[in-house]
Amino acid sequence: MRHNKKFNHLSRTASHRAAMLSNMAVSLIMHKRITTTVAKAKALKKYVEPLITKSKNDTTNSRRVVFSYLKDKYAVTELFKEISVKVADRPGGYTRIIKTGFRANDAAPMCFIELVDYDENMAKTEKKVRRTRRSKKSTAAEASVAEAPVEDAPVAEAPAEEAAPAEEVAKETAE
Repeated sequence: MRHNKKFNHLSRTASHRAAMLSNMAVSLIMHKRITTTVAKAKALKKYVEPLITKSKNDTTNSRRVVFSYLKDKYAVTELFKEISVKVADRPGGYTRIIKTGFRANDAAPMCFIELVDYDENMAKTEKKVRRTRRSKKSTAAEASVAEAPVEDAPVAEAPAEEAAPAEEVAKETAE
């Protein structure tokens, strides 16, 4: 019977699985993003998230507990000094798994797993808003109304720093 055996064994012995997850956790902490298979990423997420939670409390005991899992003092230092400070206000969900397709040689489903607070690309992107025809017309009308007063404003009222480049542009166009 398979009672109370819920985690994925990843077709490895216990020692191999522990070593692999430890190495993958160190790589994730050091590089902030790694590419792997979906099954390994899900197992790694369950492995590393409690360690990140433990790192929020910077005590000698919590450092020793995390070191017993990671076995890399540079990764432990990185986790406690930088990552724990960045995720201090987050109540969980420190990692994100994004599927990237299938591996070429064996068609294994691939993904990358990353630390959420360290992904600059996802933080910068804004959600695209669907617009209807009505909203396009209203934004176009608002844009033309907003531009009209700016063009009519005299150059003399602008501050001295901004007036100089405007005068240079006027001279260049006159020539």
